[in-house]
Amino acid sequence: MTSTDENRKEIVDTLDGLIEILEDGKLGYTNAAEHVENTDMKHNFIQYARERALYIVELQDEINRLGKSTDTSGGGVLGSLHRAWIDIKSTFTSGDTEAIVNACITGEEAAIEKYELALKKEEIQPTQSALISKQLNGIKAVLMRLKANS
Repeated sequence: MTSTDENRKEIVDTLDGLIEILEDGKLGYTNAAEHVENTDMKHNFIQYARERALYIVELQDEINRLGKSTDTSGGGVLGSLHRAWIDIKSTFTSGDTEAIVNACITGEEAAIEKYELALKKEEIQPTQSALISKQLNGIKAVLMRLKANS
């Protein structure tokens, strides 16, 4: 494997990892929207889930640009939720708005950690770094809104 192939694989693996946490967040926000009573919060959670879906498409487009198909990307990813979102379903079924928001905060903090690690990878190219940074800023903004509501 050439250095370029190795770099490409490392980049794709990094982007796939971000897709995994975004899939978890999308599912988490969808579940939150189903279980929260407050109409404004329900709308916000739906919006956050849509935002995560958009981020996933942006990262998949980047993976495709690198020459790797994303048709199979996410197959195993969807089956294994990130540890930060694992217990969210049981939290949500209680209908406790504060618990739901706190679970979302925990998930977003985990996402931010994963994004910050991705930005430290040497293989990441400037265009990818810009995309990751843009998404990271969006996630941080959501986290600030969640914390303001908790």
